[in-house]
Amino acid sequence: MSPTKTHVLAYPFPSSGHLIPLLDLCKALVSRGINVTVLVTPPNQPLVPSNYSPLLQTLVLPNLQFPNPNQNRLVAMVTSMRQNHYPILLDWAMTHPLPPKAIISDFFLGWTHYLARDLHVPRLVFSPSGAFALSVSFSLWRDLPQIENNDVVSFPKLPNSPIYPSWQLTYHFRESKRGEFEWEFHRENMLLNLETWGIVFNTFTELERIYLDHVKKELDHERVWAVGPVLPNPEDGSIGSGSVVYVCFGSRTVLTSEQMEVLTQALELSGVRFILSVKDLDTRHVERDHRNVLSGLANRVGKSGFIIQGWAPQMVILSHRAVGSFLSHCGWNSTLEGVISGVVMLTWPMGADQYTNAKLLVDQLGVAVRAAEGTENVPEPSELARKIKWSLERTTKERVRAEELRGKALGAINKDGSSQEQLDKLVEKLSEIRVVQA
Repeated sequence: MSPTKTHVLAYPFPSSGHLIPLLDLCKALVSRGINVTVLVTPPNQPLVPSNYSPLLQTLVLPNLQFPNPNQNRLVAMVTSMRQNHYPILLDWAMTHPLPPKAIISDFFLGWTHYLARDLHVPRLVFSPSGAFALSVSFSLWRDLPQIENNDVVSFPKLPNSPIYPSWQLTYHFRESKRGEFEWEFHRENMLLNLETWGIVFNTFTELERIYLDHVKKELDHERVWAVGPVLPNPEDGSIGSGSVVYVCFGSRTVLTSEQMEVLTQALELSGVRFILSVKDLDTRHVERDHRNVLSGLANRVGKSGFIIQGWAPQMVILSHRAVGSFLSHCGWNSTLEGVISGVVMLTWPMGADQYTNAKLLVDQLGVAVRAAEGTENVPEPSELARKIKWSLERTTKERVRAEELRGKALGAINKDGSSQEQLDKLVEKLSEIRVVQA
C-alpha cells in the first residue's frame, strides 16, 4: 500500500524535551509520504508548524487538569491525559475519513496500549531517551532489583552489567512506596511499553548497538528502529579552534545555591572563555541568589564569559567552530547534540536518565569525563576548574573519540546511513499494516 494512504497518530508527552524530538520524527515520516496527526494541548500547539505539509496535521486536545495539587506532577499529567483525551481520541479516530493505522506515543504514555487496542491498531513506543536508558528502566520496573547493603543496585541482565548507587535511580522508583498508587502507576505505564508492537528510538545504531540488540531480545521481535539523531539540519562544518566551553543544564534544571557557587567559581578559576546558559530566573529565593552570583561573575570575567538567561540556540552554539567542550546535565537531547557536534563532554547529571547517559558517554564511548553528579558528588571549584581547562586540550583521547563519533553520527543521518535505512524500514512496516474495522 502507498505511504500516502498511511495515517498515524503521534502522541507526545507535553514537555519540550519529549515533544520536539517526536515532532522531528513526524517531519521525517511526512517527508516519506506518511500522513501524521500530532496530538497536542493548546500550550504546545505553536510548536507544530501550521504550513509544513498537508500531510502533517494537528489535533488540539483539552488542557490538562490538576484537581489534586499534592499529587506527583507526572502522575497528574498522565492521569489527566488518559481520563480526558481517551474518549475524544476514540470518537475522532473512528470517524476520521482516513483511519489511523498506528499510534506512536511517548514511553510515559503506556496507557495508550489500551487506546490502540480499542482502535484495533498497533502501538509504537517513541523513546526520547536512548536504548541504554530504556533498558535500565525496563529492568528496574520489571525485575525490581533489591538495594544491597552497600546501597548499590546492579543490573546483571543488561550488557556490561551496569551498577548504580541507589540515589541515582529514578525518583519515581525511590521516593514512592511499593504497592502505593503512584508507584504502581509508574510501574504499569513502563511495563505496558514491553507489550508494544514496536519501539522507535532517537538514537543511532553505531552509538548503542548492543542495547538496541538487547531491547529486541526483551521484546522478542525485531521491530525496533534507531532513526536518530532526529535533529533539524545539524551542521557538517569542520572542527574549529575549540577554545570555548559551553555550559548548559537544560530547560528544566535549576541549580542549587551550592552548585551555582561551585560552577561559577570554577569557570572563573579556569581562565577559559565560556558561554553559560541558565534557566530563566523567576522570583524563587534560590534563583534570586543566582542573579547576584551571575552578576558578580559577569563583572569579574568581562568579555571572557557570555551568560544567556533563558532559551539558547544550543545546536548552533555547539556546532560553532570555536566551541570545544560541553559541560552538560546529559539529558538525551543534549547528549545527541554534543555527540553530533564532536565536542568533548563534561558530565554533571542531575536525575532521570541522565546518570545512565553520563555512564554511556564516559565509560563506554570514552568521549567524556565526569565533572560532578547531582548534589551528592560536587567537586571543589579548583578541581572542576582543572577539568574545564583540560576539556579544551586538543590532543586527548576523548577528543579523538569525540571526533570519530561525530563522523559516525553524521554518517548515520546521511542519505545511505543507518538511520535513514531504519526510517525507510519503519515506513515500509507502517505501510503494510491493514486497518481492521471495529
